[in-house]
Parts: sequence; structure tokens; C-alpha cells
Amino acid sequence: MSNRKRTLLTLAVTLLLSNTTTSAPATTVSPVQTTISVNGFEIKKPLIPVTERFTLANGLRVVLSEDHSAPVASCVIVYDVGARNEKKGRSGFAHLFEHMMFEGSENVGKAEYFKYIESTGGNVNASTHPDFTNYFEKVPSNQLELALWLESDRMRSLKVTPENFENQLQTVKEEKRLNYDNKPYVPAEVKMEELAFDNWTNQHPVIGSFEDLDAASISDIRQFFKTFYAPNNAVLAIVGDIDPTQAKALVHKYFDSIPSQKIPAPPSPAEPVQTKAKYLKVDDQHAEMPAFWMTWKAPPRREGDYYALGILEKVLSTGTSSRLYQRMIKGDQVALSANASYDERRGPALFESMVIVKPTSTPEKAREIVWDELEKLKKEPISQAELDKAKNQILRDMFSSAGYYTLQRSVGRAELLAEYTSFFGNSTFLDKDIEGYLKVTPADIQKAAQDIFTKDGVTVVDAVPTHATTQAQ
Repeated sequence: MSNRKRTLLTLAVTLLLSNTTTSAPATTVSPVQTTISVNGFEIKKPLIPVTERFTLANGLRVVLSEDHSAPVASCVIVYDVGARNEKKGRSGFAHLFEHMMFEGSENVGKAEYFKYIESTGGNVNASTHPDFTNYFEKVPSNQLELALWLESDRMRSLKVTPENFENQLQTVKEEKRLNYDNKPYVPAEVKMEELAFDNWTNQHPVIGSFEDLDAASISDIRQFFKTFYAPNNAVLAIVGDIDPTQAKALVHKYFDSIPSQKIPAPPSPAEPVQTKAKYLKVDDQHAEMPAFWMTWKAPPRREGDYYALGILEKVLSTGTSSRLYQRMIKGDQVALSANASYDERRGPALFESMVIVKPTSTPEKAREIVWDELEKLKKEPISQAELDKAKNQILRDMFSSAGYYTLQRSVGRAELLAEYTSFFGNSTFLDKDIEGYLKVTPADIQKAAQDIFTKDGVTVVDAVPTHATTQAQ
């Protein structure tokens, strides 16, 4: 065993066993928050005070936010790689690495990542998206060094071996069977995205396909890791009970020597304007009731009608007072559920409505009602009371104690700092986004509805239950 390995392993064991270390006193004062008024709403600015930002020589961008309200620290790394960075015929690589990153590295054995973090009382997880991948650790603040060592070790020396690849390939396949192929409505939802988008970069599912993963070689997998899981393709955010000077020194200690890589430009996510409605029927042997999607191409994050569409999502389907609930479930009673969502990608996104139809109604009748509600939004500005309710719902999502992205949790603040820095190069855009939502007017909502909800731009997918036919046979 090398001296370097002995040193790192000794450090890990020492940190795990230590229960007397306390967080060092703060050496840098965070920016003072001020309260501002936006259209009658009182909000603090900045929403997440940033103590320091810096970039290592290898390109790793780092954001520190000191907060001593609880004795915990959260580390989030956002890698600028997702499904959109994959090549046709080699889909599913980004999601595969969400699993591979926990399979061990030079100084960390298989499955030990979870053991190290959970032994401190902390937690760890990761997720893959169309346009990024994130990894996080939330630990007692006296275990920050352990979290940084673990993250740096797998960035530097992940074990991309044939054995680990095959093991996690089978895990991903089982996940796909469980959560995609054999789950009601999900196969139809995947088909909906494939049909709604015209550009393969946007339309293929994050989990990939069996055929592509089976066709991949260990060389393909290693090259993907080397290319995209590099310091100059990542942002590290550390939030919580930290000494900024000490945290900065630890980042330098563990990440400085990791080499940067040449990062290829991402493929263009550009989508042509849809000029003709699309339709597809998908048989679903796991569904009990018919369902359908009505979907439109929508602007990327922070562009065009972005803020108005975020408000519209709330107006249509958040809570029992929302328009779709009141009309389709409580009023006309044609649906078991009726939802709207806006997926907010950096590239072209989708705004969609998904309805599960009651046995006493039909998809055709339910769709007419959805169209009627959308036409009302086009023709009549919503009331100020309804608009304020939707804005309050957005603020509730941001500031409540529940949820992953809440500002009440250090891991949520770290995630937002890392995402905004990675996506836009500026974490303070979070403040601009909240202001953007709060400045939306009834006229903005009406314009967004007119721009997006067109008959020629819609993609409709029906999920048709086939279980009765299958059982009869």
C-alpha cells in the first residue's frame, strides 16, 4: 500500500471515530441579508448569502456559504453532464454513472461510500437529469473533511472495471424494468417525450435503452467518465456550519491535484417549431384506467415565458382550488387526477398536462374540457387573487421545511448554489428568478397561454389499458 493510501485511510478512520471535534469559529462574515418588496411580497436578498467563490487552477468552481444555525455541513457537486451529452447508440451512460460512482475508488472499497457517511449520522445520494448530474453529502460539520476526501477520491480515481460495469449494468436494467417498463403509464410517458421532441438530444430517456447499454464497451464507459467527470466540468458548493478559511484549505488539499480534461461542446438542443399536431396511442397492460398527455414545446429555463409558465403550472393544478381540479375532478367529474407540469430544462422544455380518466367518462370528453380551460386563460386575464395565490405557492415550495430544494435545508441551498453556478455562471440568478416570478402580471399569464397552448403545437398521447383483454385471453 502506498504512503498516500495509508494517509488517506488513516484520515478516514480518524474522522469517523472522532466525536469531540467542534466546528472552527467563523473567520469570514457572510453578506448581510436585506428585505425588499416585490409587488407587495417581502423577500430577503440575497436568498442564499455566499461567503466566498473561487476557482481552482484545474477549473473546479467552488461556492461557500457559512451558516451556523445547525451543526451540519452539506456538499453538493454538480457535473455538467446528463442525457443530452450522450451519443446516439450510447444512451444511458450518465445515469449508469449515478450508480458507478458508488462502486469504489482508489482508497474507498465497494459500498464503503455509504458506510463512511452513514456512520457519521449523515446521508448521501445522487440523481441524473437530462442536462446535469448531482451528488451530495450532508454530514455533521466536524466531518466535512471526510465528505471532501470521498468526493475527490472518486473524481480522481473511480474504479471503472469490467466487473463494476457489469454489476451496475444489471442494476440499471432491473431499475428500468421496475420503474419504467412495468409501471402504469410510464411507457406512454416515455413515448410522449420521444414524440413531442424532434431532436434526439432531448427526446431519449435518461435511463437509456438495454440495447445501447449492452452494446457499450468498457472503453466507451471509461472515456465517458474521463471526459465529463472532471474538475473543470463541475461545481462544488459547501453550505452550513463551516469555517470558510478551513473549508477552502480542504478543497485545495483534496482537489488541486486532479487534472482537468478537454470538455467537448454539448450537442445543440435546438428544436424546430411544431406546425402540426401529433398523436400516438400506446397500449398499457399495467394501467387500470385510460389516461392521456397533452404536451407543448416550451422555453428553456430563464427564457421567454418561463416565469409565467411556472405560475401557470400552479394555477392549473396545484391544490384542490386549482382550475383543473375544480373543473375536472370536483365539477364535471371526468377525471381521477388532472395535473400540469413544466420540466424547465436548460434546452427546450415541455409543458404538459396528464389526466387519468374516470370509467364514467372518455379521454375525448376530458380533452375537450382541458382545451376549454386553456382557452379561458387565453381570453381572460386571471384575477389578482388567483395570481397571488400561485406566487405564494412558489414561495412556499422554496421556503417550507419539506422538500429537497427548500431554502430551509443546507443541502437544498448547496444544490441551488451549485446548479445556478454550473448552468448560468452566477448563483445570484436565483434571486433574479424569485423576483421574476413575483413580477408576473395577469397579462403575462394571458400572453404565455396564447403563445404556448396552440392546436398545431400540441402532442397528444393516449395510454389505453389492455389488462382486461389480456386477462380474457
